[in-house]
Amino acid sequence: MKIVNNTLKTIAKRAIVFSCTNNTESSKEEEDLAELTALQEDMQLLIDSGICSENSGCDNIAFGSKTCGGPKAFLVYSTSIDTLLLQQKVATYNALENAYNKKWDIISDCSSVSPPNEVTCINGKCTAVY
Repeated sequence: MKIVNNTLKTIAKRAIVFSCTNNTESSKEEEDLAELTALQEDMQLLIDSGICSENSGCDNIAFGSKTCGGPKAFLVYSTSIDTLLLQQKVATYNALENAYNKKWDIISDCSSVSPPNEVTCINGKCTAVY
């Protein structure tokens, strides 16, 4: 129920953002960024809903798109959530961020981000170990 309520809030926020913007370039960039932010919030809500009881119930996924290539981070999550939905949301986010970066000439630090050495379950939450 909490996920449904939060999703509805996110949809409402998107509607407000999109209805209040005009067609100027800066407002279009803000609109694109708002879409990315809302999708990231959706993913975080999904991840936060997961619980784990052992290390085998945890995983990670490459997240984001740096302008020089590669992810900007790795999300750690419990496999108790709808992992297919998370994978779809991450793939959508990554594609949208890649397009956003190209469209708005975003500059990145181009540093390489490594996945966690291990993902472990601590107090019911999956945690990255570097």
